[in-house]
Amino acid sequence: MTASGTLYDWPRAAAFGRVIPKNKIYEHAGANTALKDLFVREVDQIVWLHKLAPETVNLAATKQVAEIQVFRITARTATLDAQVLRAIDKAIPFPLIFEVVHGDRVRLAAAYKRPSEADSARWVVGDYFQGEWQPEDAPRAPLPVALNMGALYERLLEPLVAGQTAKLVSGMVEAPQPPAESEKPVSLEERIARAEAIKAQARGVERIKARLAREKQFNKRVAINAELRAAQQELERLTGAYPRAAMTNE
Repeated sequence: MTASGTLYDWPRAAAFGRVIPKNKIYEHAGANTALKDLFVREVDQIVWLHKLAPETVNLAATKQVAEIQVFRITARTATLDAQVLRAIDKAIPFPLIFEVVHGDRVRLAAAYKRPSEADSARWVVGDYFQGEWQPEDAPRAPLPVALNMGALYERLLEPLVAGQTAKLVSGMVEAPQPPAESEKPVSLEERIARAEAIKAQARGVERIKARLAREKQFNKRVAINAELRAAQQELERLTGAYPRAAMTNE
């Protein structure tokens, strides 16, 4: 099992097991008609599965992470729109880890979620990272070792960020590795920022390629080719500087 596909054996003491009606999510997320339709098409059931809190996992709360909630979404489609996850994140004022289930498979998904520096009552939610699909009956690992709730949250997110970014990078460019002696500790926030930058730059490269494929005029193709080379070089710079642990999914 790869690290990005790890499923966790959530502590029994943290079990919550409450089914959440979709209309409660709509209410707290301010859902419009399009979002409600998306839930109807893609979501069968939402269960608030576990509450990882100081009293259930014996770890001290931190300023940013008092509790971590685990939600299990039974999906009607193999691909779950990120808007569904974002709506639930908007409705629940805690960091969330999702178990997405479809058929006999399950995988983790999460976005880095933190209180806003401008308004601590608001939450900032980043891009979503997803693990690999695993059989429902796959072996589960114990929770990562951590000193407090904040560290536990980071340890749960790290393999998702590393695995998805490594997969993206391997499909785009052959990224050089920095020499071992130049490696420095990299925070989760830095890794996520780099991962999001790589994702955005990769999309940009694909858009330029699409423009190039449509363009027939020679002079314009020359200009677009130059733009494409510059965009690819920037992507290579980003991926080449990506931390080795994230690239190799260690």
